[in-house]
Amino acid sequence: MTEPLVALVAALALLAAAAGLFYPRHGVIPRWRRARQQTRRVRTEDALKHILGCEMSGDRLTVNSLAGALQITSDRAANLLLDMEHRGLLHGESDSIRLTPVGRQSALHILRAHRLWERYLADETGVGELEWHGQAEWHEHQLTSEEAEALAARLGNPTHDPHGDPIPSAEGEMAPHAGIPLISAAVDEPLHIVHIEDEPQTVFAQLLAEGLYPGMEVRLVETSPHRIRFWAGGDEHVLAPVVAANVYVARPADDGRDSVGSRLSDLTRGERGQVVEISSQCRGLERRRLQDLGFLPGAELQAELTSPGGDPVAYRIRGALIALRKEQADLIRIVRAEQAA
Repeated sequence: MTEPLVALVAALALLAAAAGLFYPRHGVIPRWRRARQQTRRVRTEDALKHILGCEMSGDRLTVNSLAGALQITSDRAANLLLDMEHRGLLHGESDSIRLTPVGRQSALHILRAHRLWERYLADETGVGELEWHGQAEWHEHQLTSEEAEALAARLGNPTHDPHGDPIPSAEGEMAPHAGIPLISAAVDEPLHIVHIEDEPQTVFAQLLAEGLYPGMEVRLVETSPHRIRFWAGGDEHVLAPVVAANVYVARPADDGRDSVGSRLSDLTRGERGQVVEISSQCRGLERRRLQDLGFLPGAELQAELTSPGGDPVAYRIRGALIALRKEQADLIRIVRAEQAA
């Protein structure tokens, strides 16, 4: 190969390498810059959400608490706070750090997007409860204000996420957190669950395994430094205090109503009843399936057939015989025929 040809090939190779590095949008360096900007934006938004959470709970924000929440070094957390202050997202007071109105608006948008996405996953998909938080953590950074509004409209403008947390409105208004930790409640009072913390995930998984959910009626039986014992959903539950602290309860509203009936699974063969409601724990496709099968408020039914093992049970409803497993029948609240009469 002649020297001029070698030089030409080398020059073309250099041009190709330069194009690969610097080509707009698809070059290595432009993509690296975008990824870096994206990481900076996500980290800033996560910091905004953490600071907002501290303000709402009354906890004092520190560099170390932010570093722990974002899983970064204390030096990076300190630099992040300085950058956010320079951008007008927060300001330091004599002994605390507070969000500015602009910072608070941005933080509320992230929180709104997160809780709306969890509501969407609960109501319209079959995604498991343990996956809601992780997926919402990603989507909260992707939804624009317009997309969040469209999603809220599609869901019927919900006020709370599936864990019982209030969803900020488009105007930035948010209902206060209701309830007190179960470990602080009075013994033998009628209560209902208003919120279940979804972090840490190991504790949340244990609460899910117990079958607990917002809206469930509970009655505390015993509290001690070693265990919390209570009735919920017709069963006795025993939790360690550190686990029970993630369940928040309140007294039912004094609206003159009695507690909502019994579980459909409580009906014995031959007994009749009337549907009151489907539990809020039943969501998405499973809820729509039960509704399509006729399990709607006011529908009359009868337990007719029981399998040899006792599960499933077939119920006569609206002229059809529908077999349900016990865990499905547990989610349908009914009143017995003599009570409905």
